[in-house]
Amino acid sequence: MDNCSTASEFILVGFRDLPELQVTFFITFLVLYITTVMGNGGMIAVISADSQLHTPMYYFLINLSFLDLCYSSAIAPKALVNFFEEKNIISYEGCVAQLMLFTIFVTTEGFLLAVMAYDRFMAICYPLLYPTKMSKKSCHRLVATSYACGCTNGVIQTSVSFHLRFCNLSKINHFFCDVPAVMNAATTYTYLYEAVMFSFSNVIIAITTVVIFTSYTYILSTILKIQSAEGRKKAFSTCASHITAVTILYGTVFFIYAQPAAIFFPAQSKIVSVFYTLVIPMLNPLIYSLRNKDVKAALKRTLGKKRLFSMNR
Repeated sequence: MDNCSTASEFILVGFRDLPELQVTFFITFLVLYITTVMGNGGMIAVISADSQLHTPMYYFLINLSFLDLCYSSAIAPKALVNFFEEKNIISYEGCVAQLMLFTIFVTTEGFLLAVMAYDRFMAICYPLLYPTKMSKKSCHRLVATSYACGCTNGVIQTSVSFHLRFCNLSKINHFFCDVPAVMNAATTYTYLYEAVMFSFSNVIIAITTVVIFTSYTYILSTILKIQSAEGRKKAFSTCASHITAVTILYGTVFFIYAQPAAIFFPAQSKIVSVFYTLVIPMLNPLIYSLRNKDVKAALKRTLGKKRLFSMNR
């Protein structure tokens, strides 16, 4: 280790152990990323353009789409380029930036999903207080708090990860600089740092899960008290998309960050990481648009306005 030069670059191993599938992986990554950009960009555009969707729920949904767009963009472009490079090199600074940005955005999304659960709780359980409790100012504060929590975790996780010692051109057995993979590439003892990482991850997951679980416990209790079947169906439908998004994201994040297997089984982590870095950001716009009548109606209105404008020209 005395002859180990200080790291200025890393090698991202990616999927180099499967050379025959490089083209397939590239096409898959490209399709997923393009769909993610179009889906989330379209969701932001439709909600921004339609005044009928300027409500707290859709304000949170715009931020969710923005976060999906950001954290997939922190990963996908570099991963796509690396499929055609002989040496998948990433600079030390680039690795730091990628890890920090990804951690900030994915942590913020976790807190935002908790905020969205609280929003549905207020809307269904306390509809008369909803306009006051979920005012524009309150919504801004809740979103700002989510970003603050994301930034705090991002800075801590990045500081802990890169406090370790690395040799120059150390191999990171992943397609991007993720916390467990970076720690696995270190040349120093990492037990204490792993404990810090898993502790912070578990605290974040615990806090957001408690908020979501508590909110939906009260929501379910309130819905069951609704007399009309149509009323119960409408209340359930407003929560279905959010429950689906929460289940998918938290299931994969728990597998990677809340238990030590991510350090010792990097191959499994890579496959799961494809799911939450590219598949989930692509699915969220579909989940919220296909199951949401308001979004579909807004999309029709937006397309109708464009068609009318083009006919009048």
